[in-house]
Amino acid sequence: MSALLTTAITASLGLLGAAMLLTLVRLFIGPSAQDRVLALDYLYLLGMLTMLVLGIRYASDTYLEAAVLIALFGFVASFALARFLLRGEVIE
Repeated sequence: MSALLTTAITASLGLLGAAMLLTLVRLFIGPSAQDRVLALDYLYLLGMLTMLVLGIRYASDTYLEAAVLIALFGFVASFALARFLLRGEVIE
């Protein structure tokens, strides 16, 4: 792996970590429930991107599978939270 790629991966992991910290701040002190749901959506997106970058770093397919699972569960959770905020119930 080249030095440029290693530097880019390290920088991107650092920026993703900083974005996760800022998102956690919004998740905990968000003024409304909608802000918290959006922060949670962004948090799972950042987690998925982190797994993809780690998969590139370690040249492993396992990280890709984990990223797909995070995306799947994140979408289902977002759908359930949005439905709960709109109707007050998840299952009819």
